[in-house]
Amino acid sequence: MKNKPIGIFDSGVGGLTVAKAILELLPNESVIYIGDTARIPYGTRGRDVITSFATELVEFLLKKDVKYLVAACNTISATCLEEIQKLSPVPILGVIKPAAKEAIKTTKSGKIGVIGTRATIGSKIYEKELKILSPDVEVTTKACPMFVPIAEEALGRHEIAKTMAYEYLTEFKDSGIDTLILGCTHYPLLREVIQEAVGNEITLIDSASPTARLLNEELEKNNLFNERSAERKFYVTDAPERVYQIADVFLGKHVVPTLEKVTL
Repeated sequence: MKNKPIGIFDSGVGGLTVAKAILELLPNESVIYIGDTARIPYGTRGRDVITSFATELVEFLLKKDVKYLVAACNTISATCLEEIQKLSPVPILGVIKPAAKEAIKTTKSGKIGVIGTRATIGSKIYEKELKILSPDVEVTTKACPMFVPIAEEALGRHEIAKTMAYEYLTEFKDSGIDTLILGCTHYPLLREVIQEAVGNEITLIDSASPTARLLNEELEKNNLFNERSAERKFYVTDAPERVYQIADVFLGKHVVPTLEKVTL
């Protein structure tokens, strides 16, 4: 069991932010990643559709005989994590609780902002998780749907990214928050323009490193560390050439050895 791979799934390339953090913290682990680039974005869709898509991603990875699953997608984690956990014989780790814990540890004012897809923000999952951890916390949220296609097209440093960041986020400057959760795994790809829009006084929190740390704790607790040579396999459901360019730049030293197009 311990030598099986970790499965990571996302609606597109955003989950590579989580994959990168896992590869850095757990370099000896084998990883299989799938991004559903044919059907992105998930955040504008209804709950039943998102659940159906997420179930197909889980089933794909289970056929690869994984030992652990990571839902590297805030939209999936916000809308249907419990449902897919019930269907899976292996544990599924979401990205919302780790990010919420990190934000509570970081904030000094007790005022936290959250940005995400319409589905994530509409679910109010972050408000719920943050209030569980700290009942007196004040939470301000904002849906930023255009950030996902901008990230998917590798336009994180383009003028359009800067324009949308200021359009969405300047209100946070005077909101009193000192911590902003990037509640979508695509958003770290736009980190520079987001930071510029909200100001350097606000600390940005994303789910990648907190999720990797929690996964590390779970593997250690359950004696699941890989003892063989590590392998990396990456799959997408559309446009592998474009995704490879994004992945190659983003992952850096964690070179993507194969990127295969599959149909779910």
